[in-house]
Amino acid sequence: MLRKLYDRVVALADRPGAPWALGIVAFSESSVFIVPPDVLLAPMALARPDLAWRYAFICTLGSVLGGIVGYLIGHLLFDTAGLWILSLYGYADKVSLVKDAYAQYGAALILLKGLTPIPFKLVCIVSGALDYNFPLFIVLSVITRGARFYILAGLLNKFGDPLRHFIERRLGLVLFVITALTILGIIAAAKLA
Repeated sequence: MLRKLYDRVVALADRPGAPWALGIVAFSESSVFIVPPDVLLAPMALARPDLAWRYAFICTLGSVLGGIVGYLIGHLLFDTAGLWILSLYGYADKVSLVKDAYAQYGAALILLKGLTPIPFKLVCIVSGALDYNFPLFIVLSVITRGARFYILAGLLNKFGDPLRHFIERRLGLVLFVITALTILGIIAAAKLA
């Protein structure tokens, strides 16, 4: 079953509309959606390592634009939509702790959490809710999201073929490790926040 799903995603990654889907997923993940763009970026870059840098740019642009929407949700709609989204992830009761952390380490929090598997929408919504400096938020978002996607694209560009063969031989193990790391990242973020 995993093999069929993997083969299908890789086949879809080479379609002409795939970059648009990648941009939409990156945009949505930074504002409301739960699926990270890495789920599309990785198979697309593995299918076409020569386009990995382009895909990283699309992810970065989509993520930052979605982050702006997330910021606006937090800034303008925190008591309704923002609080509801934070509640879905179990962060609603930790806003006061995050507010204190933002007062001291705002830029560092945005940079650090933008690189992790923590849903970036949480950073964006909280930044807007706490009225974090908007131009600085955009600059930090470009840096952190760009670093995340360009590092992944660079690795996939350089090690694309051997990595693809490794993944195809050990698909179950790779998916298990990715899932475990994502869950551990979310648990760590919940403990640190």
